[in-house]
Amino acid sequence: MWSVTSWNELSRDGVAAEDHNFRHMDQPVRVPYLAEKLAGHDGPVVAVSDWAKLVPEQIRPFVPGDYSVLGADGFGFSDTRQAARRYFGIDRESVVVKVLQRLAAQGKIDADIPAKAAEQYKLNDVNAGSTGGAGGEA
Repeated sequence: MWSVTSWNELSRDGVAAEDHNFRHMDQPVRVPYLAEKLAGHDGPVVAVSDWAKLVPEQIRPFVPGDYSVLGADGFGFSDTRQAARRYFGIDRESVVVKVLQRLAAQGKIDADIPAKAAEQYKLNDVNAGSTGGAGGEA
């Protein structure tokens, strides 16, 4: 698990590497920082953000393999922080289910496991959310 301090900087680095590789074909290929760090790691990458999905989407071209994004898209949902994070699917249980879903799609676990986990965690019940009571905790 990693914490991203700047989606924008990761994107800028990737774009700079692409630009360098386009303009300097006679030089060694520059690999974006993110692609370098994730190279050789098996399994899905799930980005989670309190921002709109579009923010972590900007690094998609530089993430090797299976990449999914969870974000707080939309307006007008006003409730507790726990309910909001559950509603937008960015609480810890939603992250677990998303990873299970991607592992199932890759054939690494049984296809019924994500649905069972979603039912166990009550993902469709915003009042079942537990992440984010005071802010900042995982």
